[in-house]
Amino acid sequence: MRNKSTYILVLLVVLNSFSIQAQSEKQKALEAKRLKFQKELNQLNSLLFSDQKKEKSVVSLVEDLNYKVSVRRDLIKVTNDQANLLTREINANQNEISSLRDQLSTLKQDYSEMIVKSYKSKSEQSRVMFLLSSEDFKQAYKRLQYIKQYADYQKEQGDLIKAKTLKLQELNTDLIRQKKDKDQLVAENRITKKELEKELKEQEKLMASIRKNMSSYASKIRQTQQQIDKIDKEIERVIKEAIAESNRKAGNSSSSKGFALTPKAKIIAKNFASNKGKLPWPVERGVVKVRYGTQQSPIDPTVKIKSNGVRIATEKSAKVKAVFEGEVSKVIVQKNYNPIIMIRHGNYITIYRNLSKFYVKPGDKVTRNQVIGEVFTNSEGESMLGFNIYKDSKPENPASWIYKM
Repeated sequence: MRNKSTYILVLLVVLNSFSIQAQSEKQKALEAKRLKFQKELNQLNSLLFSDQKKEKSVVSLVEDLNYKVSVRRDLIKVTNDQANLLTREINANQNEISSLRDQLSTLKQDYSEMIVKSYKSKSEQSRVMFLLSSEDFKQAYKRLQYIKQYADYQKEQGDLIKAKTLKLQELNTDLIRQKKDKDQLVAENRITKKELEKELKEQEKLMASIRKNMSSYASKIRQTQQQIDKIDKEIERVIKEAIAESNRKAGNSSSSKGFALTPKAKIIAKNFASNKGKLPWPVERGVVKVRYGTQQSPIDPTVKIKSNGVRIATEKSAKVKAVFEGEVSKVIVQKNYNPIIMIRHGNYITIYRNLSKFYVKPGDKVTRNQVIGEVFTNSEGESMLGFNIYKDSKPENPASWIYKM
C-alpha cells in the first residue's frame, strides 16, 4: 500500500514538473515582450520627448503622448501577466516542495525500517546459515540473488533520498528567486502606473485645449491627410507606369497589373520574398508612430487616417538605408513635398518618403543597408520617415516584412 502511495506521489510530481516547464517557457516569452516595451519606451523618450526646447504643435504632442500611453499600458499588462504567472509558479513550487517532503518522510521511514531489519540479520553467519539451509542448489541460488537484490535496493533507496533532498534544496532556491523576481516586478509596475497617471493627466490637459477649437484641428488633420493621399496617388501612378513599361518591353499587354520579370528580376523577387519578416529597418533608430491601414485620429475619432505604409519617428537628419538590394526606379522631386526614393526588387518596390537629401539616382544599383539619403526634420524638430512596400501595384504592410516591427 505504501509503495502504491509513493508511486502516486512520484506521478504527481512528474506531471507538476511538466506544468512548471510550460510556465517557464511562457515566462521567457513574457519577459521578452516586457523588455521590448521597455526598449520602445526608452526610444520614445529619446526620439519624441528629449528635446524640450522645440515647440511642437499640440496635435503632435497629443499624438506622441497617445503613443507613449499605449506602450506604457502594454508594459503594465505584460508585467501584470508576468507577476500572475510567477504567483502560479510559486504555488506550484510550494506544492511540489510539500509533495517532496512527504516522499522524503515516507522514504526515510522505509529506509529506517530496512536498515534495522538489515542490522538484525547482517552477520555473515546468519547469511551463510540462510544459504546452507536451502533444500537444493536452485533454492540456494535464488536466496543468493535475493540477498544481492536486497543490498541493491538499500543502495537505491539511499540514492533516491539524496536525489530528493537535492531536488528539495533546488526548489527552495528557485522559490526564493521567484519571490524576489515577483517583488521586483510589482515594484516596477507601481512606478510605471504612477508614470501613466501623470501622462494621462497631461493628455487630458492637452485635449481640453484642443476641444476649445476642435473644428480647426480636425480641419488641419484632414488637410494633412489630403496631402498624403495626393502623394499616394502620385506613387501609384509612377508604379503603374513602370509596370506598363516593363510589359511593353516584354511584348505583353499593357493592361497587365503586374511587372513582366526577366529571369534575373525573378531571382531578386524570390530572394526579397524569402526575407519576409527579416528585412532590416530603413533607419538605425526609430519607432513606428503611424501604422499601416485605416485608423482613427487620436485628436478627433470621427476623422480617419489612411496609411499605405508606416511613418517612423527617428532622430534628426537620420541616415536612410535600403532594406534590400535592388535598382532605383524613380526619385520623385516635386515642389509640394519632400523627395521620395523608389527602389525596385523584381516585382516588389520599397519607398522612402520625406527626405531632405538623396544620394542615388534612377538606374543606380543599391545593396542591402546602403545609405541612400537623409530624413527631413521639420521646424518643430520632428524627423519622420514614410516607408512603403508594394507588390506590383498593391501596398503591403511593412510590419510583416521588417524585423520586429
